[in-house]
Amino acid sequence: MSLTALMAGMATIIPAAANAQTESSQTETAILETTRQDDGAIIVSAPRFVPQGALTASKTNTPLIETPQSVSVVSRDQIDLLNFIDVQQAVRYTSGIVGENYGPDLRFDFLTLRGFIPVQYIDGLQAPVSSTISNVGVDLYGFEAVDILKGPSSVLYGTTPPGGIYNLTSRRPSDRTSGEFQVKYGTDDFKQAAGTFTGALAEGLTARVTGLYRDRDSQTDYVNARRAYVAPAVSAELGPDTRLTLLGYYQWDRVEGDTNGFLPAVGVLVDNPVGKVKRSINLGEPDYNFYQRRQWGMGYEFTHNFSSALKFTQNLRWGEYHEYQQIIYGASLGADNRTVTRNNFPFQDDTLQFTVDSRFDLNFATGPVEHHVLAGFDYRNYREASAFAFSSGGTIDLFDPVYSPGIYSAPSTLFASTDQRLKQKGAYVQDQARIGDFILTLSGRQDWIKIDNYAANAAIPVDKQDKFTWRAGATYVTQAGIAPYVSYATSFQPVVGQTLGGDAFKPTSGKQWEAGVKYDARSLGDNIKLFATAAVYRIEQSNVLTVDPANVLFQVQTGEVVSKGVELELVTRINQQLSINASYTYSDAKITQSNNPAELGARLAAQPKHKASIFVDYTHTSGIGAGAGVRYLSDSNGVVALPGSFITAGGVSLPSTFTSPSTTLFDATLHYDIPGWRFAVNGSNIFDKRYAGRCTGEVSCFFGQSRQIIGTVTKMF
Repeated sequence: MSLTALMAGMATIIPAAANAQTESSQTETAILETTRQDDGAIIVSAPRFVPQGALTASKTNTPLIETPQSVSVVSRDQIDLLNFIDVQQAVRYTSGIVGENYGPDLRFDFLTLRGFIPVQYIDGLQAPVSSTISNVGVDLYGFEAVDILKGPSSVLYGTTPPGGIYNLTSRRPSDRTSGEFQVKYGTDDFKQAAGTFTGALAEGLTARVTGLYRDRDSQTDYVNARRAYVAPAVSAELGPDTRLTLLGYYQWDRVEGDTNGFLPAVGVLVDNPVGKVKRSINLGEPDYNFYQRRQWGMGYEFTHNFSSALKFTQNLRWGEYHEYQQIIYGASLGADNRTVTRNNFPFQDDTLQFTVDSRFDLNFATGPVEHHVLAGFDYRNYREASAFAFSSGGTIDLFDPVYSPGIYSAPSTLFASTDQRLKQKGAYVQDQARIGDFILTLSGRQDWIKIDNYAANAAIPVDKQDKFTWRAGATYVTQAGIAPYVSYATSFQPVVGQTLGGDAFKPTSGKQWEAGVKYDARSLGDNIKLFATAAVYRIEQSNVLTVDPANVLFQVQTGEVVSKGVELELVTRINQQLSINASYTYSDAKITQSNNPAELGARLAAQPKHKASIFVDYTHTSGIGAGAGVRYLSDSNGVVALPGSFITAGGVSLPSTFTSPSTTLFDATLHYDIPGWRFAVNGSNIFDKRYAGRCTGEVSCFFGQSRQIIGTVTKMF
């Protein structure tokens, strides 16, 4: 480990301070609680159904209404009441972000945020994601909130896409003895047992343990997925102003049989002349295909308060991620529209990562101006090595598949794909200056990046980059809880590769203007909790790779993408009985500059122009409740291709963008609550709508989630 890492990770554990409320206390879990009143009425309390703050937004305890940026929070109360299984489902009623892009994937959370793929963070530190997948698929049950930070976020987090990031906040220990144990059973033999328990071990020492085991089949035939997850946490008060919270998790996954797609577009997007393609069809080899993963993370959050004005916080984690898959999948469709030629693709990926973020949080005043200053330094040391092989997987009949157990075997040798180390150092400062009800936020950050490429054919073995990013925003919060705001922010991401002349690529750059208004209904009384946002934005990404006109085998950075849109969102809970989640998104994300003039105006992939959703839930004082929701997604491109062009496959004409049609889906829930118990049945796509999740090629289509009904019994302590 370098001297920089050692200094960032250890030497900065020195006294510092802040206001009395620490990050740990902010994120302490508040579980659903059911009580019976003297008159017999049942009240289900969900104190954090409507979010008020998110550390992800500013790395401080600033309320959401004072943050000059669009931030959505899916709280644990929302997750439990709506019975979300993964992050893909959790964003169904959130604006700006789209999940389930590849249907009900059993391994990852495939998301698109403002036209771009967001990177996953865990407890404010980037997850050990690979160079191809921007999340690690860690289970949602282990976390108490999903924070979605929209727009450029490099000023606090370094290398990030211009569309934003999302952060998962781990369940934390509490000195209140509490917990739950729950079992689930549902469609496709979905079986799950999970629980979380917390309490005090001794004076000033608290602990929590969270665990889950899941065994489920899929809407695809002959597919089974198992998962085991455990997350211990221990928090110790090292003094009246000092707290250390140890956080860890381990997850094991194995999916046998196949993934959920690689089906022909002729049969998913359009009718197949031969017949109807079954949504459950498996074109792999169930006795050969499997996916296995193990991952873990271990670290801590350290806070020390010197006074009511100064605080020091450090988050640190070491994480590892290892996966291996061998999969035979559909690759092309014959002229008879039923014979599918397949490929055999084994793949292995291993990532190791050490990351630490150390920051001071200072409050002071200069005359009438109150300052909340954040100054920090973070460091990330990331290593990834991946390898693959590629061979023929034979053929199979699309309508009458006959499998060949024992014939196929994985290649004995895998060829290196990526082998690199990335070291990133970033220094940042932020000032939230307040004059009365007006708040001016100014932030700046300098990053230094070194990428060592150990691949044998690496043209650029060492690539050094540095970048300055910044953000400025203004918010005015009225006494009625209405807060108009405006902001400008920048971001960057490194690009691996080189030009025809041998020069390393520059990082892509993002910049965004955003304006909006937020409302927290503070004047409507304690029985009405509400948070509503409206935002308009324009993102411009430059230095985008496009084909080199001098040599089509190389690329140059003359491309540009513009994403602009409108987002509306409402989360409310009234009288602890009526809950509403509603959102609307208009997104226009297109290529605006390219060396290929035909690409101009092409829409970005997996981002529908319109997304609208609403879920309404009501609980009667008898404890019986019900809810219903509707989700609408307009058509969306599977790939970025020439607009208006078509290809012919099997005698059928298809748009070259492999556009998935618009769809409307309905969800519902029934539940019954009594003190200590909750019984619920949740259904998604209850009318079993058949629709395409996404198509990325002629034989790369994925059906969306079919009807899923899951019953849950929860015992709360």
